[in-house]
Amino acid sequence: MVDCFEYSQARRPCGHAARVWQHLGCLLALLLAITGVQAQHMAGVHANKAARAQLASGVAFAPDGQLWLVGLDAENRLFVQNTPLAPSVSGQPNWSVSRRLDTGTDTISADGENRPKLAFGPNGWVVISYTQALAKPYTGMIRMLRSSDGGQTFSAPFTVHADRQQITHRFESTAFDAQGVLHTLWIDKRDMEHAPKVGKKTSYAGAAIYRNESRDGGATFGADLKLADHSCECCRIALASGGDGVLRAMWRHVFETKVRDHGFAALQPPGKVRVVRASFDDWHIDACPHHGPGLARTADNGFHAVWFGMRRQGDQDVAAVRYARLQEDGTPLAATLRSLPDELAEHADVMAYGDHVAVVWRSVDGAHSTLQAWLSTDGGQNFRLVVLGTVTGDNDHPRVAQAGQRMLAVWRNANEVQVHEIRF
Repeated sequence: MVDCFEYSQARRPCGHAARVWQHLGCLLALLLAITGVQAQHMAGVHANKAARAQLASGVAFAPDGQLWLVGLDAENRLFVQNTPLAPSVSGQPNWSVSRRLDTGTDTISADGENRPKLAFGPNGWVVISYTQALAKPYTGMIRMLRSSDGGQTFSAPFTVHADRQQITHRFESTAFDAQGVLHTLWIDKRDMEHAPKVGKKTSYAGAAIYRNESRDGGATFGADLKLADHSCECCRIALASGGDGVLRAMWRHVFETKVRDHGFAALQPPGKVRVVRASFDDWHIDACPHHGPGLARTADNGFHAVWFGMRRQGDQDVAAVRYARLQEDGTPLAATLRSLPDELAEHADVMAYGDHVAVVWRSVDGAHSTLQAWLSTDGGQNFRLVVLGTVTGDNDHPRVAQAGQRMLAVWRNANEVQVHEIRF
């Protein structure tokens, strides 16, 4: 199996266009390989991407209420900046001067779902994570910088996982739990590399989700722990804290060899992990759509979830970003399932506080991209549609940031970083 959608661009349209992906994606990947275009693209991926800015960024609220952003600048150097937000903001806030961080000779992935991220913990701990792209296509290392003074200074970058093979360690997600333990999860292909071969193919479907823990803000890490076999190869991993303070993860999973729906699990000790199927689109595809889920806790300790998939309806395959509520263990509540009211919706994420729920996504229609939100004040029973902004040219997927009741949609394009307050 090839990663058929690995060549996708930051502004790659989804929505109704995805109806043809299932049938043409692998054929296009093969044609690209034959003509040499794919090789040229991959050379660009691993050589600073000079032709197109890498806009994929991470955002988070600091404990003092300031909004922080991490990404790559025009010279593909890692930077951070922050802004003290006004009580209500929409548009362009007063960002600080961007501050470059020393990442040595690392080539950093900042495209689409594989982006730098930051997380704030207790004791002045701040971590910035990213995927270091290696020379071999689709390989990488999860790297991290840490701070113990609230982000005033950062360490040199270091590799998070114990496994150092030149294989896939990519698409990391990081979060501190309620006890201040730092959790890092990533997509990992070590098990596939060692699986028996069937002809020219491996017998191992997809990749795997691995993770580790740090109890000292990233100074040291525990062992690499496998969360699940047979994940998709290149979709983001969503994280959300449960009512018990334990983090839950949701990711695109490979069921029944070629069915790509979503798995869900609490980050429990090895031997106690139970993977639950969280979506039932029954999408039969032997490739990765580069389109991961979003997750947020409900008021009753279940979860709001959003994801992209293909679902058979009558005699047609219907592509859509869908929303549903999950029970505490990740089991979907079928009666809550619905599609977002936009057939071009892509890369949605979700936030929630009490009964207030915000689903945010991007639509791409030719040269124009639109940022939209679906807002609920009754726990997801009813929603209203709001248009937050429109831009032309290259732009990042929308990012969400939340501090208690305050929710923001952050949208970076080639000229600016827009910040939109979610108003219910």
